[in-house]
Amino acid sequence: MAKFEEIKQGTIFPIGEKNEAFAHYFTGQSYLQTLVADEAIDVGVATVSFEPGCRNNWHIHCNGYQLLLVTGGEGWYQEEGEVAQSLKVGDVVATHDGVKHWHGAKKDSWFEHIAITAGTPEWLEAVADDWYQAL
Repeated sequence: MAKFEEIKQGTIFPIGEKNEAFAHYFTGQSYLQTLVADEAIDVGVATVSFEPGCRNNWHIHCNGYQLLLVTGGEGWYQEEGEVAQSLKVGDVVATHDGVKHWHGAKKDSWFEHIAITAGTPEWLEAVADDWYQAL
């Protein structure tokens, strides 16, 4: 069975559509399924799925935070100045206000997480291909 089918069958929530709205902030293909988008609630909740090798750009959450609940595959998370952290199903990451970071799939694995996000993201440069490939 293809990895994509394994991810789709193993998820609690739908995998979502191709993440075209934010594609310019990602290297590779990601998918987005909004779970909570209520203007009366100051937090967004979404499932983000990454094809192997896909990752988002470095970014900062301004006046907020981001919680990542890993629900599928294997991935990476890194804060600026720190060593990249390997992620697997069941891991939880808390990113505090103003911390520059990125996250995404490993080269050979799909990756999926639920993102609980408050504040406004400031998107920055892409993670360098040569650096990522060396992980």
